[in-house]
Amino acid sequence: MNITKSPLNYTAIVNRLRAAGCVFAEDEADLLISTCGTPAELAAMIESRVAGSPLEHVIGWAEFCGLRIAVDSGVFVPRHRTEFLVRQAADLARSSTTVVDMCCGSGALGVALVAALDWSELHAVDIDPAAVRCARRNVTGIGGYVYEGDLFEPLPPRLQGRVDILIANTPYVPTESIKLLPQEARIHEARVALDGGADGLDIQRRVASAAPHWLAPGGHLLVETSERQAPHTAEIFAQNGLITRVARCDELDATVVIGRK
Repeated sequence: MNITKSPLNYTAIVNRLRAAGCVFAEDEADLLISTCGTPAELAAMIESRVAGSPLEHVIGWAEFCGLRIAVDSGVFVPRHRTEFLVRQAADLARSSTTVVDMCCGSGALGVALVAALDWSELHAVDIDPAAVRCARRNVTGIGGYVYEGDLFEPLPPRLQGRVDILIANTPYVPTESIKLLPQEARIHEARVALDGGADGLDIQRRVASAAPHWLAPGGHLLVETSERQAPHTAEIFAQNGLITRVARCDELDATVVIGRK
């Protein structure tokens, strides 16, 4: 957009973003300018970002595993650390893979995993209607299926005992720790996507309990968790009969617990 190309305008935008606490103000300014269609739209986007909305909600998409994933307002923004979970899942996938993306949010994990595989059948589930609407924008375009409901409840029965890869980026923030999250998450993302109960592991317990019924022989369940919580998550997996290990990536500060049926 020509009006934003003058150094004065660009500098003013960067300064406003930096004053609002945006660490990568220049990069964000470039994204806002390239995304907007009119000066009025750019002004509205800047105001929204300065007010604290996540950049991904403002521009309508997030970069994840090299892909552009649509992210609607209020929907959980996929974190770069979660790319480690996708890489771990891709390493375990067979040549023909049935994938379930549980607590899918935007559907980013399932879409990225399918993009890394030769062939797969993708099913994505979330309890949040806004997340389901968003996931449909990302998942159905690649031939996947999206369901609204509580964990395994809405999945078609034909998948029982047939799921090769079950990726579940379940909420794992302890309830009392929600108030300590950055404003972008605490205010602008759905509580259901963050709150994991008293110890952060409530949803993981439910997923691990039902997973053996849905996994194919040799199938894998992968969840992201914190380094501190990982031993407890691994114990939960083991209690449900899964052969368990923990994978860690210090570069991304990412921890994944993997269970095999």
